[in-house]
Amino acid sequence: MTDRNVVHATFTLQRTYRASRHKVFAAFSDFKTKQKWFGSDAPEGAAANMDFRVGGREHSHGVAEQHGSTHAYRFDAIYLDIIENERIIYAYDMDADGNHISASLTTIELTDAPEGTHLKLTEQGAYLDGFDDPKIREDGTAGLLSALARIVED
Repeated sequence: MTDRNVVHATFTLQRTYRASRHKVFAAFSDFKTKQKWFGSDAPEGAAANMDFRVGGREHSHGVAEQHGSTHAYRFDAIYLDIIENERIIYAYDMDADGNHISASLTTIELTDAPEGTHLKLTEQGAYLDGFDDPKIREDGTAGLLSALARIVED
């Protein structure tokens, strides 16, 4: 039997992109654009859909490589607040290999910067039963923000 426990953690990542707020926001709100960076490592057979509106949901699942092993992942989110070109708030949960690994609340804030757009992402997470941990999630999210840069700064 799995030891039941919850680790709570909050992390904040900040990036400045050489792109307009409109372009950065579109990378989150346009499904095809988001797939290019959020699902860029998703193999053939991965599934995803997105209804980008308050109350709308996003879902993806597929297989990914992590630490030399292949894992089946599921991501389910609900959008709680959207202010075009300024803010996105969503709650999401994740499964890995059939285990519920986390539940999180993410806030994305976009502001003007001299070089383009400043993005501030804050995630408050509950990491469950030792299947995930805050450092792994923060590193994975940082990788996604790097992938986002390759899309919006081209």
